[in-house]
Amino acid sequence: MVDKEEDKKVDSEWKRRAREEKSRAAAERAATEPKQGDVSHHEASGEGPEARAEFPQPNFLVFISTLASQALLALGEIEHPATGKVEIDLPQAKYTIDLLQLLQDKTKGNRTDDESRAIEAYLYDLRMKYVRRST
Repeated sequence: MVDKEEDKKVDSEWKRRAREEKSRAAAERAATEPKQGDVSHHEASGEGPEARAEFPQPNFLVFISTLASQALLALGEIEHPATGKVEIDLPQAKYTIDLLQLLQDKTKGNRTDDESRAIEAYLYDLRMKYVRRST
């Protein structure tokens, strides 16, 4: 009989904790969800909840990789995410590569070794792709 009593005690304790956790989670959701009548940025722009994405922690490496991706898109190296088509825009590619160069120049002495290697590699790779595309 002791085992059954102990099982009931453990089971009821588990259920109590589960109810508390469920209530706590509901309260957190209610605190972060928009109130009735509020319009979120996504809803105002016509995007639904599925359009919301988790963003990486902002840092220099993420920033330069975003610029490099934009240059690759303009060079026709990757498909445009909205259209699924390869679109080449050499003036845009050059501008984005020039922005990366500006960042390299302006951040000299303030980058980590990894950041310096990354921006140098991006610039080299993008310039080579640009030369191949423009000839």
